[in-house]
Amino acid sequence: MMNWDKLINDKRLGLEDYHHAQQGSRSDFQRDFDRLVFSSPFRRLQNKTQVFPLPGSIFVHNRLTHSMEVASVGRSLANEVHAVLKEKYADEPWVSKLDALDEIVGAACLAHDLGNPPFGHSGEKAISTFFSEGPGNVLKSKMTERQWADLTNFEGNANSLRLLTHQFNGRRPGGFAMTYSMLASIVKYPYESRLAGGKSKFGFFESEVETFQRIADELGLLKKYGKNGEVCYARHPLVYIVEAADDICYQVMDIEDAHKLRVLATDEVIDTFMSFFPAERQGNMRATMSHVDDPNEKIAYLRSCVIGALVKECAATFIKNETSILEGTFTGSLLEHISPLEKRGYRRCSALAWDKIYKASDVVDIELAGNRIISFLMEKLIHAVRFPELNYSSLLLSKVPKQYDIGAPTLYGKVQAVLDHISGMTDVYALDLYRKLYGMSLPAV
Repeated sequence: MMNWDKLINDKRLGLEDYHHAQQGSRSDFQRDFDRLVFSSPFRRLQNKTQVFPLPGSIFVHNRLTHSMEVASVGRSLANEVHAVLKEKYADEPWVSKLDALDEIVGAACLAHDLGNPPFGHSGEKAISTFFSEGPGNVLKSKMTERQWADLTNFEGNANSLRLLTHQFNGRRPGGFAMTYSMLASIVKYPYESRLAGGKSKFGFFESEVETFQRIADELGLLKKYGKNGEVCYARHPLVYIVEAADDICYQVMDIEDAHKLRVLATDEVIDTFMSFFPAERQGNMRATMSHVDDPNEKIAYLRSCVIGALVKECAATFIKNETSILEGTFTGSLLEHISPLEKRGYRRCSALAWDKIYKASDVVDIELAGNRIISFLMEKLIHAVRFPELNYSSLLLSKVPKQYDIGAPTLYGKVQAVLDHISGMTDVYALDLYRKLYGMSLPAV
């Protein structure tokens, strides 16, 4: 069984030999949060698609605003959990460690999308299908089973861990040098790609297996075993809180964005959000909304009510199932175990989103364009790293930032360098590079 004393650990990856108590008012977990806010990968999220096209005359969420909102919700959820656990473990000598829950969760929420490529979730699919269905399939015979599983199941979550921990060229060991607890809290799927199955979900690439094992063993995460010896662990408990905050935000905020863009009608959204509450509460909420004429303000009010209800439900679910979570036997997400009324409301939101948002014309257009752009860039860059002696390859590789190891000794390493570069691009940069390589855009003479 896992225990909080080991699970909350401010040791920093790459700086283990320098581990000591920090001076000043900021904890090491707060330093994680601040370090992320001031980082280039975090800033680049402002030009990465969440769901709807960017930019537009009506402001909708991008990856940056989404991550900030997830951090806000995650910290609220962590504080609800902390209040109960602090009382439950009041007599334990390590109880003060629980004060860091909201800081760890907040930083993990900021970092959870750092590894996602441009053009939303379709970017992940474009990369994986490039290898499984596209030109990249010719590389299969040149990769190990584990390496090929990494590529054909490319996962933004695993890429976030790589971005935060990998020593890129010219950088220090340990990458961002984040705390062990924060790093473990972003790994939603703590197993290698050979266990990804049909959902293409996993937590770390082959290149980060040893890194994650070191973190997991230090924190006392329960080790599990795949049928063929694959690396697999139980989740860090705080992953459930980060996951819940993410799921709450993207589901509820996507609906609010769709309303602003007039993809969804006001009455439809009001009815959907009202379904989270009993009849008496609905009456009070409608009375409150009667004082406001602006439809967007009405939806914003309901959205805040829904998020508040889901935060309380998820916190209560975590507390109720804390023992099974620490034992590594809890299955599913927190949202799958909330009370029936709120669960029905959430499922209704999900059904509405899949039916009318994710299939909306503008969203599909982004997916089609993103797939084309990423596939083209993948094909050109992978050919270049495989045959760097060619003139075109030399010119193209001169555009790749020096931090990416395009001269890695293995083909897998070279391909990873390409993935590092492409996944770090913003939508705007990827489109601009695509146009330039196609000859559709030239610098002014």
